[in-house]
Amino acid sequence: MTMTSRLSVLEICAGAGGQSSGLDAAGFSHELAVEIDRDAAATLRLNRPGWDVKEGDVREVSGRSYKGIDLLAGGVPCPPFSIAGKQLGADDERDLFPEAIRLVREARPTAVMLENVRGLASTQFTPYRESILDALDKMGYEAKWQLFHASAFGVPQLRPRFILVAMKRRNFRKFEWPRPVGTPPTVGEVLKPLMASRGWPGAEAWARRANSIAPTIVGGSRKHGGADLGPTRAKKAWLELGVDGKGIADEPPAPDAPIGLIPRLTNPMAARIQGFYPDWRFAGKKTSTYRQIGNAFPPPVAKAIGESIAVALGAVVTRRTSTGQELRAVS
Repeated sequence: MTMTSRLSVLEICAGAGGQSSGLDAAGFSHELAVEIDRDAAATLRLNRPGWDVKEGDVREVSGRSYKGIDLLAGGVPCPPFSIAGKQLGADDERDLFPEAIRLVREARPTAVMLENVRGLASTQFTPYRESILDALDKMGYEAKWQLFHASAFGVPQLRPRFILVAMKRRNFRKFEWPRPVGTPPTVGEVLKPLMASRGWPGAEAWARRANSIAPTIVGGSRKHGGADLGPTRAKKAWLELGVDGKGIADEPPAPDAPIGLIPRLTNPMAARIQGFYPDWRFAGKKTSTYRQIGNAFPPPVAKAIGESIAVALGAVVTRRTSTGQELRAVS
């Protein structure tokens, strides 16, 4: 799909650019990307040197400077709602939904897109979700929550994400959630070229064994978690795919590595599993890079939702069908 004109976006909690690159591919131009982590902000600048990237707290951003922007987007921090944490929700100091609502009030974007973990969809957070919808309704927005699995959009891991899309009412009537694109590739299909890149003779057999999608990659935080593939259950699932989940390798298997080796992933491999585009680069050391990758929103999912938002906002869109025909749609 290609866009004949680009729409503007203010993105908060941008991380290493998973959502950013997906929205970019969907036809949105970043007026500002906000990210508090130094290395993640450096990653954004590394890949998009023309963007205005603010390294700092979203609380320091005034929405009034971006009045009338097309889209306010963000991956607000997930620990307040994660099943791996204490699920403090609104009582967690890391909960930035109130800041997102403030920015909506100040900037009055035409559309809003916020993503979080599946835990936010649980019953215990129903009053919290409804409070967000109520706040948006009072500002003239219609909004809905939707649970998506990244695997439905060609990403080789399940990775459930809970998405909020809101728009001014005249636009929301035209909005449709994106449809799944089909069966995702397996871990083996995606990673075989990287596993074989140094001449490892076991890559072909390994790829046949890794014949399913991956467990959800987790990035951990500065306080907890290192460069490994998650808790015990996740490591067991990785082992069934022929991957040693106890750490991240510096390089793919060497030419003299045993054919039956159980390899570890490298950061570039983890990035592919997360759906990052092959040319996306990362700033920072090994553990920081892995955390950036593991905490990201898969770009193909962000792209799919971004395209649906763009159509609802009246963009002229060209979609290429399976037969090669191009369709132009004006919403």
